[in-house]
Amino acid sequence: MTAALRDGDPPEGGWTTDDLDALPDDGRRRELLDGVLLVSPSPTRLHQTIAMRLGVALEEACPAEYDVTQAVEVRLNRTRSFIPDVLVTTAEAAAGNPAHYAPHEVVLAVEIVSPSTRSIDRVLKPALYAQAGIPYLWRVEVEDDAIVVYTHRIDPVDEVYTETGRWTKVVDTGEPFPVNLPISRITPRGR
Repeated sequence: MTAALRDGDPPEGGWTTDDLDALPDDGRRRELLDGVLLVSPSPTRLHQTIAMRLGVALEEACPAEYDVTQAVEVRLNRTRSFIPDVLVTTAEAAAGNPAHYAPHEVVLAVEIVSPSTRSIDRVLKPALYAQAGIPYLWRVEVEDDAIVVYTHRIDPVDEVYTETGRWTKVVDTGEPFPVNLPISRITPRGR
């Protein structure tokens, strides 16, 4: 382990995914943005409950050629690595039980917006996921005590996402596979 990893200073030239591999598995959520290490606070109960319920609902609708999981790292390149809250990958990629995925193995990335990561979840991650070629993105927001799910599809020519839906009652989409999901199903108790 390098001195930079021991004392927390960035390595010369910035952090890489190799440096992430050398860090202890201590439960901290570490992501990389162009060699800068981002450490997020622990998610809230609301955030985690939405992620859990959404993951279960997607798993039930998911065809055999895909796999649904939560909070597994996606390495966009050597200096960019993010952890979507929920993701759908190819079943082939999931079969190896990986610690991280390449962007071409991810079909859908889902970000649940937290107050401390609003700009990252709304602007930065969508731009970089699209640039990496991830076909679909969902963004889940709690607005006025209600859950809203925004669905997006990539425009591969311009490498940007276009909104395909804004769902407040039922997520009813055929992408990346048919989903008919009442928002009440992902709403935590007491909401």
